[in-house]
Amino acid sequence: MRAFNYAVIKDWKWDSELLGYIAAIYKEAGRQELYLKQRPEALEKLVEIAKIQSTEASNAIEGIVTTSTRIRQLVAEKTAPKNRDEQEIAGYRDALAIIHERFDAIPITRNYILQLHKILCSHMNNPMAGRTKTVQNYISATYPDGHTETRFTPLPPYETPDALDRICEEYNRVIGNMELEPLIAIPVFIHDFLCIHPFNDGNGRMSRLLTTLLLYRSGFYVGKYVSLEAKIAKHKDLYYDALAASQIGWHEGTDNPVPFIKYLLGTILSAYRDFEDRFALVETKRSALETVRLAAQNKIGRFTKQDIRELCPALSLSSVEGSLRKLVELGELQRGGSGKNTFYIRQ
Repeated sequence: MRAFNYAVIKDWKWDSELLGYIAAIYKEAGRQELYLKQRPEALEKLVEIAKIQSTEASNAIEGIVTTSTRIRQLVAEKTAPKNRDEQEIAGYRDALAIIHERFDAIPITRNYILQLHKILCSHMNNPMAGRTKTVQNYISATYPDGHTETRFTPLPPYETPDALDRICEEYNRVIGNMELEPLIAIPVFIHDFLCIHPFNDGNGRMSRLLTTLLLYRSGFYVGKYVSLEAKIAKHKDLYYDALAASQIGWHEGTDNPVPFIKYLLGTILSAYRDFEDRFALVETKRSALETVRLAAQNKIGRFTKQDIRELCPALSLSSVEGSLRKLVELGELQRGGSGKNTFYIRQ
C-alpha cells in the first residue's frame, strides 16, 4: 500500500513560485481578519451566497445539476429534494453546513471522513453510504473523438481502509508537531485522498469538503465567504491536469505533488483576493446600478455577465442584467458578441 510519507517532503527545497503563494495567502488572511473585525454584520450575505455557490459548483463538476432557483431553495430554504440530482445536492448542503458550524469538533480520522460521506449520501437509498469502496474504481478521461482512457488506477478496495488511516495519522502528526507548513500539508492530504479514491461514489465532492474542513481547522476561512468550489469549477481542466500530473508514479512512491499543491494554493489565493473585492461591494449600501458599476471598474479588458455576478453575489441575475444594460445605454460600457458569447468592455 502506498500513501505519501510527509517525512519525505518536509525537507524538500520549495521553489519561489510555491513559497510566493504561501506568503501571499498569509498576507491576505491577515487582511481578511481585519475586515471581519471591522464589519462582521456586512459579511453574512456573503456566507449564504458562498454556501449556495459551493453546493452548486461542487455538484456541477460531477454533472449533478438543477436550476438556479431550485439550488437556492434547496440550500437557503432547506426544501426537500425532488429527484436524484437534488438528493445529491441536498447531501452536499448538509455536509457543508456541518463543516461550517462544527469544523473545530471534526477530527481528521477515517471514522469522521466516513461519517461525512454518510451525510453526503443521506438523502439517497445508498447501501455504500459511509463505507469504503467494495469494487475497484478507475479515473478515466473521455476525449473529443469519443474514446475513453484510464488515466489513473486508485488503490484496490482491500487496501483502502488502512490507507485512509495512514494519511490521517501522518497529517495529524505533521500538523500537531508543526513539522510541515499547513498550506503544503493540506494539498498533499487531498492529493493522497484522491489517489486512494476511497468510495464507490462521491470522491470528488468529498475531496472538496475535506479541503474546506482542513483549511478551516488551520485558520484559513476564505471558503466561508468566497466559494472555492466555484473557482475549481470555472477552470476544472486545470484542476484535472494538475491532479493527473501529480499522480504519475504515486503507487511507486516517485510522484511529485507540486503541480497539485500549486494549483490549490493558486485557487485559495484567488479566492482571498476576490474576498477583498466583494467586501468593498457590500460594506456600503449601494443601488444595484452603483454596485455593478463599481464591479465593472475592477475589471480589465473583456468581461462577462458571469464575471460581474461573481463579484456581486448579493444581486439577482435580473438586477445584474438590468444594470449592465443601463451602463451600456449611458456609454460607460461597450457590449460585444451575442448569446453566451456576450462580453463587455469599459469605455
